[in-house]
Order: sequence, then C-alpha cells, then structure tokens
Amino acid sequence: MKKKKNRKIIKLVSTSGSKHFYTTTKSKKLNLKKLNLKKFDPKIKKHIKYIEENIK
Repeated sequence: MKKKKNRKIIKLVSTSGSKHFYTTTKSKKLNLKKLNLKKFDPKIKKHIKYIEENIK
C-alpha cells in the first residue's frame, strides 16, 4: 500500500511583477496560512517578497 503524501507542492511568485517564481513544498496539516517569504529575484537583482500560489 502506498503511503499518502502529507506535503503539498506550492509556487512562490514574486510581487515585483518580474514573473519569477520558486517551487517548494509545505505540510498540509501544520501550515494553514499562506507563506510570505523574502527571497532573491535574479531578474531585478534584489530581495523581494514572494507570495504563495497553488500550482495549477
């Protein structure tokens, strides 16, 4: 029997409008709020806020 996955794949999208994104996973049970992380955007060469979106 295959184990059920407890992690969800999400996409972190840049708020700068450069259309750059990161993909990562997060726990389905523990993290109910949307992630807001400050990460590096290589297209504009600055640290920018990234907001969580679902992968379609």
